[in-house]
Order: sequence, then structure tokens, then C-alpha cells
Amino acid sequence: MDQARLPQPDLAEVEIGTVLQALADPVRLQIVRLLSRQGAAACGELDLPVKRSTVSHHLRTLRETGLLETHLKGNTRVSTVRREELDRRFPGLLASILDAAPAAVPAAPSEEETGGAEGER
Repeated sequence: MDQARLPQPDLAEVEIGTVLQALADPVRLQIVRLLSRQGAAACGELDLPVKRSTVSHHLRTLRETGLLETHLKGNTRVSTVRREELDRRFPGLLASILDAAPAAVPAAPSEEETGGAEGER
């Protein structure tokens, strides 16, 4: 079965600030770290302390900023880091960021820790 690739920017047109801004979010940084280790994964295969819809949103953001490539495999979107292309465009950047960043995303606070429905209307 052919895999359709979702639209992504040409990395030659992506600015370093765009990459850094995308990786500034701890969840997106952890996604890139996990995918760098795993090679490829679907949204539900990523072990993160956030809802699946949030992971899906971050995967889309990472694809739209040029960090990820996403293919449709049946009804599943499988994402991979565009590591070789990123290393050609910004040599050593991704490795430096992943080496310097914390190893995991802190878990989201529970409702007990935040006072339950605080902030809800």
C-alpha cells in the first residue's frame, strides 16, 4: 500500500527561529526526542503526560514547522523526525538541543493539586 505524505515545508525556507520556537514547548521537545529514538510512531504510540488530542495538535505543529514528516498508513498518521534534512540545514542544532534538554516532560498537575475545577466556568 502506498503511503501518502502530508504537506510539509521545504526546509530550505524554514528559519532557525521557527525551529527553536517549535522546540521551546516541552511537550513538542519530548515528542521529537521520542521520535528520534523510536524512528517513527503514530500519535497513540507516544507515551506523554497529555491528552491524545494535545499530542495530535503538537504533531501537526511540528510537521507544519518542518521538523516532522508524516505519512498516512491506512487511517493512521505515522510521524518521523526529518533528522538528515535538519542536520543538513542546521548542522548539529537538533543534537545539541536534545542533549541539553531535560529528559522528560513533567506530568501535568492533577485536579487535586490545582484545586479541582479552579478556572472553569
